[in-house]
Amino acid sequence: MGRRRPARALRLLAAVVVGTFLVTALHPEGTHDATLRPLDENADRTAAPLAELLDHTGISQDGVSDGGDLDGAGNSLSARTLEAAGWLPGGEVTLLDTPLRLPAYGEGRPDHVVADGQHLDLDVLPARMRSVTFLATGTRTDGTGADVRGVGKVIYTDGGERDFDLVVPDWAAGPAGDAALTLPYANSATGFGRDAIGSVRLYARTILVDPGREVDRVVLPTVTDQQADLRVFSVGGRSAVQDWTGTWARATSGYAEVGPWEDQTLRLAVRSTTGGPKVRIRLDNTFAARPVTIGSASIALRDEGPSTRGAAVPLTFDGAPGGIIPAGGRLFSDPVELALPPQTEVLVSFHLPERVTAAPIHFASVDTNHTSAPGSGDQTLDRSGEPYTGVVDQWPFLTGIDVMDGPGAVVTFGDSITDGIRSTRDAHARWPDVLSDRLHAREDLPHPGVLNLGVAGNRVAADGYPGEGVSTYANGVSMLHRAQRDVFSQSGVGTVVVFAGINDLRWGASSEEVIAGLHRLARTAEEHDVRVFAGTLVPCGGSARCTPAVEEQRHRVNAHLREEAQDPESIFAGVWDFDAVVRDPVDPTRLRPEFDSGDFLHPNDEGLRAIAESVDLDELLGV
Repeated sequence: MGRRRPARALRLLAAVVVGTFLVTALHPEGTHDATLRPLDENADRTAAPLAELLDHTGISQDGVSDGGDLDGAGNSLSARTLEAAGWLPGGEVTLLDTPLRLPAYGEGRPDHVVADGQHLDLDVLPARMRSVTFLATGTRTDGTGADVRGVGKVIYTDGGERDFDLVVPDWAAGPAGDAALTLPYANSATGFGRDAIGSVRLYARTILVDPGREVDRVVLPTVTDQQADLRVFSVGGRSAVQDWTGTWARATSGYAEVGPWEDQTLRLAVRSTTGGPKVRIRLDNTFAARPVTIGSASIALRDEGPSTRGAAVPLTFDGAPGGIIPAGGRLFSDPVELALPPQTEVLVSFHLPERVTAAPIHFASVDTNHTSAPGSGDQTLDRSGEPYTGVVDQWPFLTGIDVMDGPGAVVTFGDSITDGIRSTRDAHARWPDVLSDRLHAREDLPHPGVLNLGVAGNRVAADGYPGEGVSTYANGVSMLHRAQRDVFSQSGVGTVVVFAGINDLRWGASSEEVIAGLHRLARTAEEHDVRVFAGTLVPCGGSARCTPAVEEQRHRVNAHLREEAQDPESIFAGVWDFDAVVRDPVDPTRLRPEFDSGDFLHPNDEGLRAIAESVDLDELLGV
């Protein structure tokens, strides 16, 4: 059930930023004016590179009371904790698919600029970009901990300009789940370490730019709130030259104790959903406090178990056989020639030469992954699979595989039902898997990537995992907090299907809170020119937390979504009634018996197939 929007090409956003998060998305009162206007009266101001604009010191050495002042009260970021996280002076970190050069902090040198309308020269960035990303944080003097907002401007070389809102959380009070990096403590004027100030954060925020036009300069935001400052440490741009499409992806759902792994190789099994002639992998160190070293890596077509079909292809990282991923950072491999067909099983292997006791993981893999024994060394090019004597029940570090020149990607964004909990292991029976199979079977349609960004236990508006520290229950930060990493940083994303909310209700949220969260996600998608569909919530009567009160709230959410389906002005491109597909006609508060996996909450393989088969493929692709 849904409303048909005007058709458009599935190229799923060659002109839209991929791997970015529009900073107004979670702040619906914000504006984003994309109209062309004459240049503003200050456009002739001399633009300078960021290094020349840095005029404040907010990073200090531990024990140096006057080394820096980030918030106007003598408090500052600890250089010690930054370096421990792998964020080195003058080093590079990739956030939201954007390489960012860190300031050469230390010895009292300026390391950030307080944004106030300065004109930023972007000559060091690509001439044509998909996005501009700011590494920033907010500080306040009123003690409220509220977000800091400023309005800036992108000025193009053709004489046009575009306003943007930049909204950044407070460095001490903002959410860890949305942060690029959380540090365990800050320095103060009277002390340092954990007894001084609690954990503090830096945030990555990205604004969209037109990839078909050259950017002349960016005017840094002006903050009108006299009790707030927006502090910018780095600015980077994502090139519009290469055109990647995601073929497989998973979200980091927590930071958990593992292994320990030391001098051994992990071999992870994935399945492509679209094909291409060149391939790259994406490794993330999300939520971490320390960097991780990748000694080497490879990719290969899978034969059986951990054995490869043909030789494994070695991967490089900026020309080197391995690399270091800073805490919170991302590492892309260089492209390799590998003809990867759709619906094909692939093995990604990487060697961990140093001891790893905790790692960012996707908890509910449902697929079998493998590891060699500790001390067995680099086995990334092994073909036999014999060294892989252990099993890994999660996907650690690996978050994505991209192919070159693909037709774009559809993101399925949800909880355990999307993640595939209680589907048959190694059978690729999740509903996004079946959806991909259906698309591939249609010769008259493009075959986009279908990316499963479900997280078991996940909620729309509330964090299960707080976003910092080692987690014992990896049910993820909220969908609102992880959207920038898990949806809008996917290569080629043009459509997102949001199917979530039942966990919010099961844990006490109201239908109004769920509806508000779904609308905020939809506004985020709209700001990215990404089409968003919603699925009604399926019944769970019989499971422990699905009380009559929860059922009433579920009914209200679904009634609202069905009204949205009939509204020509709806923010949703369509609404699919998954509830009607799987509910028991005799008792609509429960799943059909033939679709129930046995826990009254999760559909089995047949139920997941029924959900996937109810999706209108033509509507999904806008054709």
